[in-house]
Formats: sequence, structure tokens, C-alpha cells
Amino acid sequence: MSTPATARAAAPAAEKLRDLIKTNRATVGVIGLGYVGLPLAHALHQGGMPVLGFDIDRRKIDAIARKENYLKHLGDDMIKTLAESDRFEATTDFARLAEADVIIIAVPTPLGRHQEPDISYILNTAEAIGKTLRSGQLIILESTTYPGTTRDDMMPAIFKAAGDRAKSLQLGRDIFGAFSPEREDPGRKSHSTSTIPKLVGGLDEVSTELAASVYRKGVKEVVPVSSAEVAESAKLLENIFRCVNIAMVNELKTVLTPMGIDVWEVIRAASTKPFGFMPFYPGPGLGGHCIPIDPFYLTWKAKEVGKSTRFIELAGEINTAMPHYVVDRTAEALNERGKAIKGSKILVLGLAYKPDIDDVRESPSFELIEILKHKGAHVDYSDPHCPETWAGRKHDLQMKSVAITPESLKSYDCVLVSTNHAAFDWAMIAKHARLVVDSRDALRAFHREMEGRIQLA
Repeated sequence: MSTPATARAAAPAAEKLRDLIKTNRATVGVIGLGYVGLPLAHALHQGGMPVLGFDIDRRKIDAIARKENYLKHLGDDMIKTLAESDRFEATTDFARLAEADVIIIAVPTPLGRHQEPDISYILNTAEAIGKTLRSGQLIILESTTYPGTTRDDMMPAIFKAAGDRAKSLQLGRDIFGAFSPEREDPGRKSHSTSTIPKLVGGLDEVSTELAASVYRKGVKEVVPVSSAEVAESAKLLENIFRCVNIAMVNELKTVLTPMGIDVWEVIRAASTKPFGFMPFYPGPGLGGHCIPIDPFYLTWKAKEVGKSTRFIELAGEINTAMPHYVVDRTAEALNERGKAIKGSKILVLGLAYKPDIDDVRESPSFELIEILKHKGAHVDYSDPHCPETWAGRKHDLQMKSVAITPESLKSYDCVLVSTNHAAFDWAMIAKHARLVVDSRDALRAFHREMEGRIQLA
């Protein structure tokens, strides 16, 4: 693989791809039809592009064929629109990557056992791309990762897998590469894939231009930046910003609570300032694919240049400790009523990591349940969006959601609020629960009538 010193705007491969994109004849291959890839495929399809979706999970491909929505927060119309279109097809056959003029990668980037980045999904995908690599293809990475992954890890893996065919291909002349961070927020109603501004940073000027032109087909505002590394770093900054500020209010909660001060009221009070303050809220821990994971990608990469990220690492430690703090508060609440946590019957409300969705990725509810069980509690959970658990990378609870009724609530020694779903009947919970430990401030409206039966955590 070689990289030209300057952009080659007049290169035939670039000119051909530019024309294919402009005229909606460029086939876009989206690898990973999950929380990021599926709505992106839909946005580009709505913009007139032919889209070929790839996933290793046969169940997703079959669900699309049946017009069955497997990501409830996206609504049924999205799947139906794609499934009924002659400009969309989903497949598990990665040999068909040769058909794609533009390939967008939206695969997981988890952490390893020791909190180190795991980019194996990116590298495995790169190998699959390399096997069918041809001149005139643009490869865009969307998976959150450390700076340099697109240039130093993904592209070399693609060219290595291409073997002898790669000898005649030059990056920026025949093959093009870019990074564009996903900014999905499942369940958010105010923004969608098409309305969230899209950052694009290429490995050269031509790649940036081509990638930006693709995204403009389905996204209202596209923001080019000077390099892939800038785009990779911007994504990390977005999530580290949230991680650090959430850690701050989580720590503030552990300090103010023993002083008898309500941290949620403090945050609401501070929020009345019209400038210089942005509210963040405490909880039982961090959830979702991004915020609990992404900061560790930068802390790992920083070691390569001999730097430590003490501020970020401290925030990670605080947030990681929050499930233990909430369980300790639960034990205190039970002790005040003459009950030990061992042998107590506890109901955890909410399995998803945020309200009103079925996304359980990195949800602190799993940690809460496992810690409670380890301490000898008998634990159930209730979540209208998550009827049962399934085996994940870290947890396999093998549990099913239980129904909430006045009678069932009375049977629990404690109800622990982990996720404040709107679907929960909070008035019924407030009336019939014997004890509630509320880590989300979900029952604020019922504090007076629940005096002596509720504790914030």
C-alpha cells in the first residue's frame, strides 16, 4: 500500500466514484445492521442510494425479510420501507462486498478483560473487505476507536488481506478511506440519523470529499475535518465529556447524601443559571455502548506516547463503582428496617440502560443484579421493554421480566429503581411498595406519601 503525497482529484477511480455518488448509482454496503448501521442504511436509502446491508447474524437478515422490527425504538416503518424496496438488500454473504462502491463499517468496539481496546471486529471486517477489494472503493469506519485506527490498523489490514491485488492500488488514487463517527442516541426523539451533524475525516483530501458527498445523500449537515484522526478524537471527546461530568455528579451524590442534601434538587437549582452550567444527572452506573467504554480507548492510546490520563481514569473509576454504591445504599435501607440484604427479596426496576428503550448494552442493571445475588439476595427484575435476558459478552443472567401488580409489589422487601421507564405505573409503585431505593429520582412526585418508605441512592 502506498499513499500519494497530495490528493489526486483527477484520478480516474475518484472521478468515476464521484459521478456514481452524484447520480445515486453508487452502491453503499453497510456492515453491521444494529443500532448504528440499520438507521444509517435507512437514511442513505431515503436519500436515493442503493444499499446492501451485511451482518454475521442470520437472525437479523431473516427478520428484515419478514419485515419484522428487531430494534423497537426505530419503529416498524423503517424495516418495512427497507424490506419492500428494490434498492435495499440484506445478506450474510461477505463475498458480495465486491458489489459495493462505498463500504461503511459499523461494528462493535468493546473492551477486553483488562479494559484494553478490542478492535478485533474492525480487523475481521477489514480482512473480509480485503478479500474482494477492487479499485474505486471507498471504505469508511464509523465504529468508535482510538486515534489512528483507520490509518494505521484498518487500512493496512485491508491491503494485507488483498494480497497481490493491493500492489497496484494506491490509497487516495485507487482506494479511499475515511472515518465518520456514529452519533446515535437510541430513544432520542429530538434528533435522528438524518438530522445529527455528521463529522467526516478522510485519510487524504479526496477521501474526505468523497465520504462527505456520500453522507450528504442522507444527512442534512455534513462537517468535513482535516483528517481521520481529528474525527476519531472528536468522537472520544464527546463521550469523555459526558463520562467526566457524570462522574462528577455521581461523586457529588456520595458526598451530599450523608450530609442530608438532595443532589437532584441541587442540580435543578444550579440549572437555573442561564449560562456557564450544563446539568448532568447521577445514576446507578454508566450504560450504553459509548460512554462506559470510549474513554478507555484514549487512556490506552495515551500510553503509546508516554502520557497518562489521570482525569479520565478517575472518572472511569468513580462511574464503575456506582453499582456497588447503590447496593450499599440498598443494604442500609434494609438494615434500618431490621432486614439483612442476605435472604431479602428484591425487585430491580429496569434492565435497559436508559428510559423507554430495549437497549441493554453495558447496562448497570446487570451489575446491580449480580452484586445483589452475590450478597445472598433473591432478585427479580421487571422491564416492559426487555422481556428476558440473553447471553452477552459479560453477563448471562438467564432471567425473565416479572409483572408488576399491587400484590407482587407487596411481596418484595425492596424495590430498586435502576431505569425510569415511562411505562412503569409509578403511582402504583409508590402506593404498594414496602420500600423503594430510587437511583433515578423517578418517584419525586410521591416523596410525601412515601415518607419512611423511600431512599434515594
